[in-house]
Amino acid sequence: MFVRTATPDDALEVRRILDAALLEPGDVESRIDAGDVLVAGDRRGGTASAGDDGTASADDPDATERILGTVVLEPLDAESGAHVGAIGVRRRHRGHGIGRALIERGLEREGRLTARFDDRVRPFYERLGFSIEPIDEQRHSGVVVATDSV
Repeated sequence: MFVRTATPDDALEVRRILDAALLEPGDVESRIDAGDVLVAGDRRGGTASAGDDGTASADDPDATERILGTVVLEPLDAESGAHVGAIGVRRRHRGHGIGRALIERGLEREGRLTARFDDRVRPFYERLGFSIEPIDEQRHSGVVVATDSV
């Protein structure tokens, strides 16, 4: 699996993933231009060095990247770190650590992350070590700092 900063060429795939998750992250292209969008995925195809699952090794020049997840980070004005504006992983690839890898890379880069999320995804943020407080009956806010356990 790879995690990297998104490029303008990734904008369509980023939008597709976020649209499928019914998320509205705003102007994704400007966030990509600012370097605030990360993508994660695997490499497919290539030569005989591909594994049994069809994934290629990281150094295979014939392999193509397949983007499976993305996170949009929004820099915080008054505080250090960034806010998780949106995170999405293709449905068939959920539960394989892609969301975790995206959050871990964002935290590595920013040092501190905040998020607002629905009750249905609270377990995801809890597993990543976010300190969580309720906003109302169905929404929560969370924060994690690089020294916390992720």
